[in-house]
Amino acid sequence: MRLDRRRPPPIPIELLGFGAILVLAALLRLVDLPTRGTWDADQGHDMLVLGGMIDGRLPLLGPPTSIGEFHHGVLYYVLLAPAAFVSGGDPIAVTAWIAIGGIVAVAITGWLARAIAGPIAGLIAALLLAVSASAVEESVFIWNPNLIALSSSVALAAAWRAWRDRRPWWWIVAGSAAVVTMHCHVLGVILTPVIAALLVADVRRRRQAGDRAGAGAVLQSAVGWLAIGLLSYAPLALHELGSAGSEVRAAIGFLTSGGGSSGVSLPARIPVIGLRVLGWPLTGLITAAPLATLASAMLVGVLAVWRGWLTGRGGGLQSAALPGSGDGGGSADEPRAADERAAVRWLALGLVWTIVALAAGASGLATVIPGLPNDHYHAFADPMVVVIVGIGLAALVRSGVRRRVAGPAIAGLAILVALVGWNITRQPPRLVADGGWPAAQRAAAAVVAITGDEAIVLTSLPTFKTDEALRFPLEQAGVEVAPAGALGPFHALPETPRVILCDQLFRESIGADCGGPAEDGWIVDPASNLTPGTGTGVGPLRPISRFEAAPGRWVSVYRP
Repeated sequence: MRLDRRRPPPIPIELLGFGAILVLAALLRLVDLPTRGTWDADQGHDMLVLGGMIDGRLPLLGPPTSIGEFHHGVLYYVLLAPAAFVSGGDPIAVTAWIAIGGIVAVAITGWLARAIAGPIAGLIAALLLAVSASAVEESVFIWNPNLIALSSSVALAAAWRAWRDRRPWWWIVAGSAAVVTMHCHVLGVILTPVIAALLVADVRRRRQAGDRAGAGAVLQSAVGWLAIGLLSYAPLALHELGSAGSEVRAAIGFLTSGGGSSGVSLPARIPVIGLRVLGWPLTGLITAAPLATLASAMLVGVLAVWRGWLTGRGGGLQSAALPGSGDGGGSADEPRAADERAAVRWLALGLVWTIVALAAGASGLATVIPGLPNDHYHAFADPMVVVIVGIGLAALVRSGVRRRVAGPAIAGLAILVALVGWNITRQPPRLVADGGWPAAQRAAAAVVAITGDEAIVLTSLPTFKTDEALRFPLEQAGVEVAPAGALGPFHALPETPRVILCDQLFRESIGADCGGPAEDGWIVDPASNLTPGTGTGVGPLRPISRFEAAPGRWVSVYRP
């Protein structure tokens, strides 16, 4: 009797391809993680808050915004809390958690493109996001916008699943993810109308088909989405009750001022911000490669118009209505083609809305500030851009194969190779300019070597920038640091060392160079609370040590 030795089914090539892409995404994000991510005041602030959560101090607000006098949402800290708790507040563990989120975003974005236009589109979209130098940069340091690509990809994928499979409960998943995007950055609120537009189209489609029960189920899911959103801002409500609505007043002031300082008119802002939104995930910062950004933005626009409006029966121009107004002119035997057109229109119009909303509500994005990242703010649009490109390039390849014409397939593959090659050669460096977290640890160790086990007073220049980049590693090293902005119990300690962290990037704001002139000038400024004769009981201060902790960041230690 022969044994029935059946061979296991072969692993599909598509599954192998997705697996290889995810491995590549992991390698690009997890290798040399400690030294690749920047370390500055934002990172120090976030780790101090997470450390407070470990000790039982729960925040009511998220990180402070850099575009107004208010705060992002507190869910950002909730999402990072597991890594902080498990690691005991280790910044590298928290960064790894963010990097894993970036890898998951690759998988979800690939799934979304596949669900819309098939396996080739899914593989291309996943590959583009996996190697995107911008997406990799967003995954290797601690910052609230760096979770947006993950949450927005979940929101978009869940919304499409709800639309395609007619399963209303997926709208709750989509809405919840959109709420997370809002918490991670206030500009993430722009994604909500994109998700809501497809939900409204779903309701209309069901009503037109006579499915009133289904339409009611979708509306119930929308109510659940709203309830989750309101509940997520309960901590903010508690804060507002105790602060006379300070956050709301600050947000209203920001919006009424035009969304940040910019001397660029609205019509001129739209193309600049449009190039930044469309080019960022494909070719990076506009000022670093303006021609490549222009080319990539044009590519997105051409592919979106082609697959969303110029395809279909006879290749004629189809209706530009939102999904839910019909299949866009395609025949009834083309369900996938109709779905693809509907999805591309939805995503393309979502990008148009994003660009216009950013131009109107965040005018500062029309100006690129060297040394300060802000394209991450609109990372919620990255999955939309990448999915459109994946769908378009896949269509080129398929059309060439189907018609047995090499030109379209070669063009699609050539564009893909160019985009992948561009990004692979522009990955974030293995050692970030400021040295990352290890450099901050070394700076704290150097201060401890100078001051011993003494308590210190820590100050930052410019004064509007917090001292938390150095405060966190000092506190981790066991140093007692005076509360920010006040001497507190250190008033009575005339021998307490004063440590000043000065950032040369803000030289114009400070009015002098770091490394001596700025620090010495601040010490003798009559407005300073360290100046003799202002009630501190401190005699003349003299520098006893000064060193450059990272390029442009100076640490000076003074004693009375």
